[in-house]
Amino acid sequence: METQQQTKLRKATRKKAKIRLGLSAVSGGGKTYSAILIAKGLVNGDLSKVAIIDTENGSADLYAHLGDYNVLPISAPFTPEKYIDAIKECENAGMEVIIVDSITHEWDGKGGILEISNSMTGNSYTNWAKITPRHNAFIDAILQSSSHIITTVRRKQDYEMTTNQAGKLTPVKVGLKEVTREGFEYELTVNLELDQKHNATASKDRTGLFIDKPEFIPSEETGRILLNWCESGVEPIDEREAMDQNHKLFNDILAAIKAKKRTVEAIEKKFKLTDTAKNILIDNIPQ
Repeated sequence: METQQQTKLRKATRKKAKIRLGLSAVSGGGKTYSAILIAKGLVNGDLSKVAIIDTENGSADLYAHLGDYNVLPISAPFTPEKYIDAIKECENAGMEVIIVDSITHEWDGKGGILEISNSMTGNSYTNWAKITPRHNAFIDAILQSSSHIITTVRRKQDYEMTTNQAGKLTPVKVGLKEVTREGFEYELTVNLELDQKHNATASKDRTGLFIDKPEFIPSEETGRILLNWCESGVEPIDEREAMDQNHKLFNDILAAIKAKKRTVEAIEKKFKLTDTAKNILIDNIPQ
């Protein structure tokens, strides 16, 4: 006998979101300053709700004139776990925006992923099988945070080895590269690249607000635009909580039926049933 399989298809609905914004630039590109301005827009001007996880030797304190934001310095070794603990500390303190300035150290800093790898002996493949989950846990802490997250990352000149006319390998400049694990920007909602004049262009943009648009200088207004996008969805539903509530309601109705409080009107009034639930009850209540 065939049983009808319940479909899990549903209409697409964009829920309210927390922004995952990346800012990348060479030294002097204005990553920290831009991050603070954008964060200020995300919290409607109240920088007391913003925390900066500072790995840059106190650079976050240079912009204290912008407002009363919070700073959480971390120092070497820059292990993934140290970053994760810092993010959790900011969340527990009720921070609405967390700026991680910068994530480069987690990858290519003292005690970071690359240094951990280089210090290990044995098979490289086996070693990376141990290290990668630690890095992934760091990424997950960013993606699953209850706060808005802004990350900054350094960019540096990248080179490729090519063969010249004399047949010798020669390094050739091929542009700027983010100093973190390749592909990080694809995890983000928006990734902005800053030049030395602080102009931003989007290399990744799920919001559609910045991609293929003229370059701009990030500001508090940028944060307000992002906040409006985040708030324009519907409230997310806690499916586990909804299931628990439905299960409790079912058990309460069942108990009422067993206690011979079997009139539809009585149960409808007691449990404030919708019309759909009332019709289901009529079809199933014992007569």
